[in-house]
Amino acid sequence: MKSTLFVIAVFLTVVGPGFSPTATSTLLAQAKSDLTGEWAFDVQTDQGGGTPTFIFKQTGDKLAGRYKGQFGEADLTGTVTGKTFKFSFSADAQGQKVTISYDGEIESPSTVKGKLDIAGLATGTFTGKKVK
Repeated sequence: MKSTLFVIAVFLTVVGPGFSPTATSTLLAQAKSDLTGEWAFDVQTDQGGGTPTFIFKQTGDKLAGRYKGQFGEADLTGTVTGKTFKFSFSADAQGQKVTISYDGEIESPSTVKGKLDIAGLATGTFTGKKVK
């Protein structure tokens, strides 16, 4: 991400004031987001809340990682497309295997927000902050 922004900054310096702000916004929007790292989420559902942690590894548009929280620990997989992401994992909920799905938006390199679905049994919202 930093190298992409550096290239854009160099380009704007070379091109100068004749470059339109709309084109600048378009270039920045196309810069890839990277979720790689440890994240602390705050989750709120109609069944209660929680504070799971996620360790993400992003390779291109593929997302892999690990969940640690109220449902124990589980591997996760997903995708990142521009400023949006989706991932899911399977967990044990009261003796039943369930799939928990997150659908979110990258607000900044260190903050995310979105919605989650716990196997159709509960839905909710989340915010997340990058830890490291």
